[in-house]
Amino acid sequence: MGRTSKDKQDADCRLAPENGWRARSAFKLLQLDEEFQLLQGVVRAVDLCAAPGSWSQVLSQRMTDGHVVAVDLQAMAPLPGVFQIQGDITQLSTAKEISQHFEGCPADLVVCDGAPDITGLRDVDEYMQAQLLLAALNIATHVLKPGGCFVSKIFRGRDVTLLYSQLRVFFSKVVCAKPRSSRNSSIEAFVVCQGYDPPAGFIPDLTKPLLDHTYDPDFNQLDGPTRIIVPFVTCGDPAYDSYGSYPLDLEDD
Repeated sequence: MGRTSKDKQDADCRLAPENGWRARSAFKLLQLDEEFQLLQGVVRAVDLCAAPGSWSQVLSQRMTDGHVVAVDLQAMAPLPGVFQIQGDITQLSTAKEISQHFEGCPADLVVCDGAPDITGLRDVDEYMQAQLLLAALNIATHVLKPGGCFVSKIFRGRDVTLLYSQLRVFFSKVVCAKPRSSRNSSIEAFVVCQGYDPPAGFIPDLTKPLLDHTYDPDFNQLDGPTRIIVPFVTCGDPAYDSYGSYPLDLEDD
């Protein structure tokens, strides 16, 4: 009788607690950082939708003398070197609290590994994830410094180029990356947006949607499926297959 996915934990699931990480998702950020050097020179970082805290762990441990703010609707167990805000990323009060902790200085990096409760209806799940990404981007425009970096989970689907077009309005470089620790069968990937450069005259406003046509009439018309072609890369050293079977006692090498 075949084993179900519930019976078969992948190697990353077992290795995460052995290495002190709260969740296997820590390996995804580690592999993204390895590929894009996200944490190089970062002093102030914000982790949106942070619970259970594995990405905040990576940020606090990899940043030298840095400040990390973790934001989530639910309470999270304390982490050394991480300031926690229990708040809503769609509220201006949350952005203000982040800025207050940084004493008015903008963040170098904003990350978001949040995802909605999966329904199994692909179109619904893609839409909900897109809205979560836009909410994270919206609050990032309030706290991110010019030239800063934004990383967020994305579900690759039929209308994903619309999101790529929106991101290219605000960042000079946008790449879609798939860490090797992300299961091959998952539509999950991560957008790595570097070089924050908002359009001239743009005023961040959490009460207005980002997907409109007012920023740049020559660029942001969002008309056509190939308006923006975003590079796609895989990152992370060759590692364990997320759906492979491995012995419980792994060799040192």
